[in-house]
Amino acid sequence: MSLARSIALCRAPLPAFAVIGIFWGAFAAQVPDLKAGIGAEDGAFGLALLCGAVGAVSAMWLAPRIDARLGARTMPFAALGVAAAFQLPGLAPTVASFAAAMFLAAGFSGLLDVVMNARVSQIEARHDTALMNLNHATFSFAYAASAFSAGLAREAGIAPPAVFAVLGLLTLAIAARLRLAPDTQGEDDAPHPSGRGFGQIVVWAGLITLIAFMTENATEAWSALHIERTLGGRAAEGALGPTILGLTMGVGRLIGHFVTPRGRERRVILVAALVSGCGAALAAQAPSPFVAYLGFGILGFGVSVAAPLALALAGQMVRPRDRALAVSRVAVIGYLGFFIGPPTMGFVSEAMGLRASFGLIALLMFSVPLLLWPLRAASAPLPSGPRSPRG
Repeated sequence: MSLARSIALCRAPLPAFAVIGIFWGAFAAQVPDLKAGIGAEDGAFGLALLCGAVGAVSAMWLAPRIDARLGARTMPFAALGVAAAFQLPGLAPTVASFAAAMFLAAGFSGLLDVVMNARVSQIEARHDTALMNLNHATFSFAYAASAFSAGLAREAGIAPPAVFAVLGLLTLAIAARLRLAPDTQGEDDAPHPSGRGFGQIVVWAGLITLIAFMTENATEAWSALHIERTLGGRAAEGALGPTILGLTMGVGRLIGHFVTPRGRERRVILVAALVSGCGAALAAQAPSPFVAYLGFGILGFGVSVAAPLALALAGQMVRPRDRALAVSRVAVIGYLGFFIGPPTMGFVSEAMGLRASFGLIALLMFSVPLLLWPLRAASAPLPSGPRSPRG
């Protein structure tokens, strides 16, 4: 399928991925100013961000119920909520008010994240084509462009509230294009694709997503320090680590869109996990920043498609009416990777150094193929019971 046709099919959810990307990209670039604005120490700022993570997980858990209530209005509502809530962190005068603002901003972001992924999954099912990587590539590129632009604005002395106000107006302009109702057509007579149970699908797909998100976030957080502290690179050289990771992830997702036919997601995840593991191992053993860049690029290229395809598999393997619930639960499990990735890297680094930390990331990615076996079993039909003997 052509790129233009794929974009046309995703014309409703695609802008939602861009909305989340532009706000989180701008937020990442403005963190130093936001932190200084509330006078927070590192620990207090970390706790405030943890409040945001709690808000995201809570909203993800409730997303199926909200979606059932609002229907086609859910994505516009969530996008406008993201735009409104992200105005608050830059205006917060204290750590407590900043934490509350992050709870709301990340909460609306978590709601939009689940619903937009569920909508992509329903479009994939309706048109029998793979679209998840294209949408996640949109997030990656929007994130990178927004972070770069917000960084330039920061250099020019433009305060965070002004940056987020512009992004809010942009969201207002596109919110109406996000309307797409959840697909429940045929939910009563469609057979369940899984013979082993909803729970097993969620657990195994969730664990794959968790490892992928943990790898992404841990590498984003520690790659610059690895280059500067372990390999003796300068600050500018260190900054190239996460930059290369982000760019290769965007490119990887875009290429993944073209090389992942629907029904081959497991095979692509297997290859991608092995590639990513090799990249992490290379970064762990790198003798110079250049070799580390190569490792981070390979890592990003491989891990880029793992989480989107795990979400796509979860959506494929359940009834249409369970799709939003499955994506929600997989996203909640996967989101734990953002919690445990950076601190786990820190604990291992404290004990054995950053080379060992990236070695652990390599082992985790090499373990992903083992998780594909029970996930495949969850989609296999149950064996038929014994037949009654004829009289």
